[in-house]
Amino acid sequence: MTSRSGLVDRHIAFLEALRGAGLSVSLAEDLDAIAGLTAIDWDERATVRDVYAATLVKRQSQRVTFDTLFDLYFPRMVGEGGRSLAPEEGAEGEAGEAGEVRDNAAALTAFRAELLEALVTGDEEALAALAVEAVARFGAMPGRGPGLSSWSAYTSLQRVSPTQLTDQILAALMAEGRTDTESARAAGRRIGSFTRMVEDDARRRIAEEKGPDHLANVAVRPTIDRLDFTAARKADLEEMRREIYPLARRLATRLTQEHHAQRRGPLDFRRTVRASISTGGVPLTTHHKPKRPHRTELVVLCDVSGSVANFAQFTLLLVFALREQFQKVRAFTFIDHVHEVTDQFEPGADVVDVMQRLAASTAHAALWGRTNYGRAFAKFAELHADAIGPRTSLLILGDARSNYSDLNVPVLRGLADSARHTWWLNPEHTRHWDTGDSAARAYSEVVSMVECRNLTQLGEFVHDIL
Repeated sequence: MTSRSGLVDRHIAFLEALRGAGLSVSLAEDLDAIAGLTAIDWDERATVRDVYAATLVKRQSQRVTFDTLFDLYFPRMVGEGGRSLAPEEGAEGEAGEAGEVRDNAAALTAFRAELLEALVTGDEEALAALAVEAVARFGAMPGRGPGLSSWSAYTSLQRVSPTQLTDQILAALMAEGRTDTESARAAGRRIGSFTRMVEDDARRRIAEEKGPDHLANVAVRPTIDRLDFTAARKADLEEMRREIYPLARRLATRLTQEHHAQRRGPLDFRRTVRASISTGGVPLTTHHKPKRPHRTELVVLCDVSGSVANFAQFTLLLVFALREQFQKVRAFTFIDHVHEVTDQFEPGADVVDVMQRLAASTAHAALWGRTNYGRAFAKFAELHADAIGPRTSLLILGDARSNYSDLNVPVLRGLADSARHTWWLNPEHTRHWDTGDSAARAYSEVVSMVECRNLTQLGEFVHDIL
């Protein structure tokens, strides 16, 4: 165990890494964690993890990032960790420092046989040990240049290829009496778990070499609410979908509270001045005009081309979840043609069905198949001009990359002038605006363009406009 000062330094560094990854850790929560840690024994790593999680993690979506950083700053093992790689008699191949054979055809065949057995039985302990061995045997990258890592999860997984064992796993599980669907889900879940274990062990080894601070800055993915839409993987997309409705509920609750708090309308200057006559012109009592309820009509014009598909999906989902906050919602998708999808926003519709129908309708938004904002704006103005009015807020979603086509800026200006408010959400970082075929700067001179790369920024924007 490290010294007391070393533990304090590690605790502080761990909390700073959590903050850097998007978890809001306050001083009070820091003190709560310390109080909890003083009440337990440090010889049980799982208990230490649970105390930190109970005091620092606010939402389940943050748990993956928390676990990754905890493993970096408080690793469960050092060095080789699991089983030693003893040399095999008569084996030839790449050897480690003690002369053990790390990698040859025989070693790989034997390893994959053990891995298959562990995947079939679902033995988590065996899989964890095999993940450590996979990195030790097949993930070593000695002799790399300065500053480059000497361990690679990608190399380990490419060599072991656990996905190639899928058919054998399915056959074994179905032989146990499971259905095709159950077997496929179990196989996918176990292979995914093993893959994450390999990635975790490679990170652990790199953290030993370069220090956890370095890895926390360059290799740890941010929390799901701060992960860029354009960088999300399939598993991330599923988690983001689960976050949409809690986000919508939080926004709706906050907006309702703020609406009720603002019970009075604007100041009625004339009545206030008249009332002040009785007090010598001193306005002791202010009078206010009646509060007029106003609910905005919303029109969403959304680019659904491949480069921004994830962003479009989640923005439309949030609008779907918040549709009761608006008097009326009309939604349109486009690539180089415009297609109305308002009927997908019907109350009571199942979110899974909505997603499937929106995905299927993408083909209607394309005529030639290449993104063309200028043509889409022209078609919208031609076919759906009645959607925009003095009570309408127009929300445009897209990266403004128009394949060097005519931008039709005057048409967009006409739409913006007809609407009460117009906003444009762009999922690209501002430093990429106006690079390549991006027309972000030209369009931002006409409408207010806002960077919106993740769920946090999306939630903040929706709160502001409502």
